[in-house]
Amino acid sequence: MPELIPLPAFNDNYIWVLTEQHNPYCLVVDPGDAEAVIPFLQQQQKIPAAILITHHHADHTGGIRQLKQHYPACRIIGPAAEESRIQGLEQLVSGGDLLSVPELNWQCQVFDLPGHTAGHIGFYSAPVLFCGDTLFSVGCGRLFEGTAEQLYQSLQSLAALPDDTLICCTHEYTLANIAFALSIEPDNSDLQLHLKHCQQKRQLSEPTLPALLATERKVNPFLRCENSRLQRKFNQNSALALFTYLRQAKDQFKS
Repeated sequence: MPELIPLPAFNDNYIWVLTEQHNPYCLVVDPGDAEAVIPFLQQQQKIPAAILITHHHADHTGGIRQLKQHYPACRIIGPAAEESRIQGLEQLVSGGDLLSVPELNWQCQVFDLPGHTAGHIGFYSAPVLFCGDTLFSVGCGRLFEGTAEQLYQSLQSLAALPDDTLICCTHEYTLANIAFALSIEPDNSDLQLHLKHCQQKRQLSEPTLPALLATERKVNPFLRCENSRLQRKFNQNSALALFTYLRQAKDQFKS
């Protein structure tokens, strides 16, 4: 099994590295800061075969140029729909594409995930999902360029993945997201248990990620919008209406 390593960057970002014990090659995902990645690669004696980019925001792309200078053979792979907004892309992919990284004998499916940005994508190779800023543990991304309906549909496509899917999102937002989720479902016992688990992780300076999709279905309000009880509670007549309401409420929430 590959090893998943979240490298901390900035205030709350994670840059994901996928590696194998006896393979000199690795994958790097959304490197906003090369200085958070290069020392790790040097220490582990790893060479990035490819850099995967989910969307154009600088905290996901800022390290591309420096990493390419250090590792000129690595491929820079990212969303075709955001080609003009990401300098250095060498291979363009879109939803439905199958991507192969032969150095790691690794293949993945590309998902179109519009909402947070217009051309956001994700990469899925069971059980690992690199979903950028679309789906967070107990939360979801802000709507910067897309519509609530687009983001809702993006989350629905991810929610259809198997229970054992490991959600490798790119921010340590979990405790703040749980605070909001508890304001929506204060009696959710699964959410209360998850809070204790994540608090223990953070007290030990450990990441709360990757998140397990089976757990997220129980605790993430943005994946629970088809729940008729919640729809009635907030006077919304559909899953999309509740999702739109919750996303707006989260934007204004102060814990």
